[in-house]
Amino acid sequence: MDTQKDPKIISGPMTLALSGYSATFMRYSMAVTPKNYLLFACHIVNFSAQATQGYRYLSYWNFGGREKALEARAKEGLDDVEGKSKETFAAAEGKVKEGVAIAESKAKEMANKIAGK
Repeated sequence: MDTQKDPKIISGPMTLALSGYSATFMRYSMAVTPKNYLLFACHIVNFSAQATQGYRYLSYWNFGGREKALEARAKEGLDDVEGKSKETFAAAEGKVKEGVAIAESKAKEMANKIAGK
């Protein structure tokens, strides 16, 4: 459904053109004899959909929606980096402890060899 897609892909001029088209044909569907209620209903639904898309377009590009979306993405990216850095730190800490344990055991071996001579 188009209302779930990212608003940055909405074309403002096309939305305006389709809204105008639907409004015009809503008017003419009532001006003809006999009145064409089916055409009117189709165009009122289309006009409503275009009005929703127009609101989303204006909200994103003119009323701060883009900045909010970029800020949310930046915070999400920061959280990801923070999580990955903690994982990397924990892995490095484990390797260092392992290396220290190996060095201690080798030092004890050397001390025992020297003491045993």
